[in-house]
Amino acid sequence: MNGGGSGAVLKRERVRDHILELMESLSPGDAIPSERSLCAALHVSRPTLRAAVDELVAAGLLVREHGRGMFVAPEKITQELVSDHQAMVLPRASGVWTSRLLEFITLAAGARVGRKLRLSPAADIVYVARLRLVDGAPMAIEHLHIPADLVPALSAQELEAGDLYEHLHEQHGVEVSEAVQTIEPTVVSQAEAKILDVPHLSPALLFERLTTDVEGRAVEYVHSIYRGDRYRIVTRLTLDRSTGPERSTPTGSIPGIPPGVLPQRESVVLTAQGDVHADR
Repeated sequence: MNGGGSGAVLKRERVRDHILELMESLSPGDAIPSERSLCAALHVSRPTLRAAVDELVAAGLLVREHGRGMFVAPEKITQELVSDHQAMVLPRASGVWTSRLLEFITLAAGARVGRKLRLSPAADIVYVARLRLVDGAPMAIEHLHIPADLVPALSAQELEAGDLYEHLHEQHGVEVSEAVQTIEPTVVSQAEAKILDVPHLSPALLFERLTTDVEGRAVEYVHSIYRGDRYRIVTRLTLDRSTGPERSTPTGSIPGIPPGVLPQRESVVLTAQGDVHADR
């Protein structure tokens, strides 16, 4: 083992833990001590300190402002992926969510979106791009695609206020039933960075969702970019030791849990399902 290398890692971890402990007594926006004072207090070099700070900045826990210092970052918006057994309803994400329309137009679906919505490439869809804000701060850019014949009178007001699925049901007779959503890490483009007020190539979460109604029709395809420094997702796992006939042993691995960690006799119920954007 390389003792020098492991020593550097341990020093960086010690610095990181010290800063995190300091942050527990601070509020978002509060300054943390300067690099010089932290180096003196912890007896570490400036490169070691900066490496630890860089990790906390990348994780969205600290904000570094040139010429001013380092500050506790705004709290992340937390959304639990937990179903309450009602169709398309999940716990609401924290904060006050609002929308601002960036684009609202009817156009041809094209090959890719047509495949997603099971439409001809020439079929009309309503395309909507909207900025999602939390407490007035930009959080995500959503790109919605809806078959035009399902929403002949969809208005800008419906897209900026309230729950879109409620509007689809009450105003357009569309009753959503199921959504399949994928989530993966990505980075923001230059244009996205400008809209979201983050640096180019900042980490982000890419959501893609296909929603179907009670008749099995594809009624909405969405892809969204969420700020990685301000948004996180929480899943809840139920570990059940019961061995009744209604319980089955999982045959694969559970996301985030390596194979072999759980005893084979235990079943795991993963309740991360449905639509993460509950407050639409």
